[in-house]
Amino acid sequence: MRKLLSGFMRYLSGFCLRRSRWLYQSDIEKAYAQFWQDDGYMKHRLSYDLTPDSLVFDLGGFKGQWSSDIFAMYRCTIHIFEPVHEFADLIESRFARNNRVHVHRFGLSNETKKALISVEGDSSSIFRKGTAEIELVRAADFLTELGIGRIDLMKINIEGGEYDLLEHLIESAMVNIIDNIQVQFHDIVPNARDRRLSIQRELAKTHRLTYEYPLVFENWRLVKIQNTNNT
Repeated sequence: MRKLLSGFMRYLSGFCLRRSRWLYQSDIEKAYAQFWQDDGYMKHRLSYDLTPDSLVFDLGGFKGQWSSDIFAMYRCTIHIFEPVHEFADLIESRFARNNRVHVHRFGLSNETKKALISVEGDSSSIFRKGTAEIELVRAADFLTELGIGRIDLMKINIEGGEYDLLEHLIESAMVNIIDNIQVQFHDIVPNARDRRLSIQRELAKTHRLTYEYPLVFENWRLVKIQNTNNT
């Protein structure tokens, strides 16, 4: 009886500990937990209707793992944008023998300029105290210069830079050439919540939200307008 009671008390203690951890998690911690519980990386971040003819943009390449996984699955053309030189070096070395993966040593933004960035692994951001100079290029200018008329998937994980970029893409109407926008919003910029809601409202005019884990990852898919003319 004593052994049974001891076992029950250990179970109850563990249950209470797990429950208290869940209750005191922040909203973003709960979203992350749900994302991984749902196998979100495979089922969401890598699951797209892509072919070898597809064009993918990876904004915030870091070490190139996401692009590597996407290429392994679909063999599509990928443009990786990584403004931190030490990370760009790693990516260039990783894909040195792959002529379908193109590495750009700058970021895309709402204007062409120099900026200082904090180099902190996958959390490197121009919205923290910067130590390294990077180059940003106005996205609409880059797309126009290359004559790009369609992007099948744009992944955006640029540690706060997503707000300026998406607002620019919406304002310039370049958002209309992007079939899927996979983005991680961050709360490290002023008025992050209001700006995110505003961007979502604008995106909803052209795209449909296909999944959302707030401040983790979400995806917006372009709504195709069907031609109903019988000609």
